[in-house]
Amino acid sequence: MRKVDRMRLELIVPATNDNMKTRRKVLTPPLGMAMVATLTPTEIDVSITDENITNIDFEKEVDLVGITALTSTAQRAYEIADIFRARAVKVVLGGFHPSMLPDEASQHADAVVIGEAEGIWEHVIEDFKAGRLQKIYRQQERPSLRNLPIPRRDLFAKGAYYIKNTISATRGCPYSCSFCSVNVFFDHTYRCRPVEEVLKEIDTLNNVKLLFFVDDNIVGNPKFAKELFRALIPYKIKWFGQASVTIAKDDELLKLAAASGCAGLLIGFESISPASLATVGKSTNVVDEYQDVIRKIHSNGIGIHGFFIVGLDEDTEDVFMRTLRFAQNMRLESAGFAYPTPLPGTAFYESLDKAGRIITRDWSRYSDDIVFEPKLMSREALYRGHVWASHEFFKLSSIWRRIGLARRNLALLWLINLLWRAHYRKRY
Repeated sequence: MRKVDRMRLELIVPATNDNMKTRRKVLTPPLGMAMVATLTPTEIDVSITDENITNIDFEKEVDLVGITALTSTAQRAYEIADIFRARAVKVVLGGFHPSMLPDEASQHADAVVIGEAEGIWEHVIEDFKAGRLQKIYRQQERPSLRNLPIPRRDLFAKGAYYIKNTISATRGCPYSCSFCSVNVFFDHTYRCRPVEEVLKEIDTLNNVKLLFFVDDNIVGNPKFAKELFRALIPYKIKWFGQASVTIAKDDELLKLAAASGCAGLLIGFESISPASLATVGKSTNVVDEYQDVIRKIHSNGIGIHGFFIVGLDEDTEDVFMRTLRFAQNMRLESAGFAYPTPLPGTAFYESLDKAGRIITRDWSRYSDDIVFEPKLMSREALYRGHVWASHEFFKLSSIWRRIGLARRNLALLWLINLLWRAHYRKRY
């Protein structure tokens, strides 16, 4: 029997559609929930359930439940919330989707947190204890990233994640792509933590040899990035992160990234069509410069996972072949060929909604399905092209041509490709 004098808080990450079918090891742990846990007063017992890897215990004795939701997991988040509320357990919803559609989310929650947790979560807990939970909690100003506490990584399930060491050095993105919800969520701001505080957090990690920066654009502020990369050099670790193509336009920045242990970057090329880039406001990307960008990054020993969006309004059905061939010819270590998803709150969503081209608001379909009417092809053609490009890129013959036997981090690159190959073969 639990002690009645200690409040119990359960933090829940809803599963994606794929992981609802089979609980399995996933890429990274829910760092955001670990931060919420550490913002919670120490006299409260906190636990984290990541439904992607384990089942939720709906009979567990808890006083308060906090659930985070992306658009693709919003429907599942609402189902979970409704089950707990039926037991008279209070529920708080937060994350990207509830922040974009708080009125919708509030139909399934006792409180909705809009935006970042710092500066709000403490008030949520106080109000819950006092029996005066408000329906909406909203940031009046963006919280400072100075003196952030260390996330409660001890609450993560052991052995459940491929990359267990994740960290955040910045928040937001300096650019405003029409399809991206990041700049909307962070109110078009880009903020950096003090480098010395990032290093102190790294020092708390156990035997760290591989690190993943979860930042949406680790080089959004080149001055900060250079300071961070210089400070990482003595650590002699390998790290991965996301970056814009602008990293290749600053030789010093790129060389420092390599010297600091950068093994690979996830880069949003988005499209090899200048017209398509223009429609989504990707002003940083110049197609004619892509080859030089890739060669410069590769020449510094850094691998690339290229993000491509197929099915934008200027795309015809030849986009799949052209994009695939480009990614193969440039010997990208990995790549994804995604169709666009109109996420609530984005300019892309508003544009399609105004034109009557969004076909469903069943959020559970927003991870796997094409939920809008493309302009220059059918939904069926877009789906077939996406599947074809994904399979072709991760064929063994394609992996061999791109990776071969003479690449840095060879074993890791082959492992990544074989995992993606297995994923697509199982999914389609």
